[in-house]
Amino acid sequence: MVRALSHRNYRLFFAGQGTSLIGTWITRVATSWLVYRLTGSPALLGTVGFAGQIPTFLLAPFAGVWVDRWSRYRVLVVTQVLSMLQSFALAWLALAGTIDVAHILLLSAFQGVVNAFDTPARQAFVVEMVDDRADLPNAIALNSSMVNGARLIGPSVAGVLIAVAGEGWCFLLDGISYVAVIASLLMMRLGPSAARARGQRVMAELREGFRYAFGFAPIRSLLLLLTLVSLMGMPYTVLMPVIADRVLHGGPHTLGFLMGATGIGALSGAVYLASRRTVLGLGRVISAASVVFGCGLIAFSLSRTLLLSLVLMVVTGIGFMVQLAASNTVIQTIVREEMRGRVMAFYTMAFMGTAPFGSLMAGGLAARIGAPRTILLGGCACIAGGIVFRRQLPRLRELVRPIYVERGILPEIASGLSEAAALEVGAER
Repeated sequence: MVRALSHRNYRLFFAGQGTSLIGTWITRVATSWLVYRLTGSPALLGTVGFAGQIPTFLLAPFAGVWVDRWSRYRVLVVTQVLSMLQSFALAWLALAGTIDVAHILLLSAFQGVVNAFDTPARQAFVVEMVDDRADLPNAIALNSSMVNGARLIGPSVAGVLIAVAGEGWCFLLDGISYVAVIASLLMMRLGPSAARARGQRVMAELREGFRYAFGFAPIRSLLLLLTLVSLMGMPYTVLMPVIADRVLHGGPHTLGFLMGATGIGALSGAVYLASRRTVLGLGRVISAASVVFGCGLIAFSLSRTLLLSLVLMVVTGIGFMVQLAASNTVIQTIVREEMRGRVMAFYTMAFMGTAPFGSLMAGGLAARIGAPRTILLGGCACIAGGIVFRRQLPRLRELVRPIYVERGILPEIASGLSEAAALEVGAER
């Protein structure tokens, strides 16, 4: 389950990034609560979410081209330093008592610009940290475990820290946590990387990447499902302060518990994926996870007690993380190396880039029909997307199988054996 940690560079990254991500989740919870405390407006929660994520939607495709050209390692060092400075700026304003929604909007937008470069670079850099490609799926699953371990710890710490000391100390702690990931990057031993500069213009390479990603049905289907889930399902996170306050009649500690429960579920899902020995059969897992995520959201929207809501957040976390991480694993496994940065940029757009529109839509809908009904509608959309994807699987398997055979993931099977049977044999192994 932890075989990717045998690679020194990945082990350093796992330790440093894991520490930093705890701070990131503390800041996410603190930011949401601060906006809600200052304004009491669900719509403004959605607006802040939009401001923090729309730069990723606009810039990620171009960032993907540059990630394929530049050193991914250097991109990560720069983005982590910039993220640290952003957290310190939030801390300074909050501790000075001068912060307002305009400051939060501007600094959230700045972080969105940083994330547009950081996320595809980080996803593509995993390949360079893991020498044995057979360990790549495990590394991706461990990444998800790291994110969700932080999601479990961070919101819980944030709920207590907000109640005791205020949001400013949360931002300060986040800024300090970036020292760990920056130090881990500087300690890595990397061989010379091949030059990625090309003679084509940026727009030409962007069109090339778009034609590849959306012209190949397996990648296109995964990106479209992830887009739907991000657009319709994920905005429940920006409505959490409303649920904690108006539905469950709690405070910042309630918000921390709810986010922590989501983290427990997501961590459980990531551990499940890390325990798998093969990528075969992940198509069915992705479809089922989308349906589980949608069902969890629907049930959560109907819950009026904290205990039941916490249980449902665990279910929701499992569904979303398995769908997200399994999609990442399949894409990273089948993508052509020269297209990796651009395809992971489209993955970033699907996951993070469409979320601002979902946040804005959810904030507006919640102001009109209430947060619970808004979350319920998102759950229904996720279930529909999972069912449609499941119906496409037979055709997608036919396209993926030659890639798996070429890369040694699926052994050559006698020609008389059907594709479905071949995949079942691989899954049993």
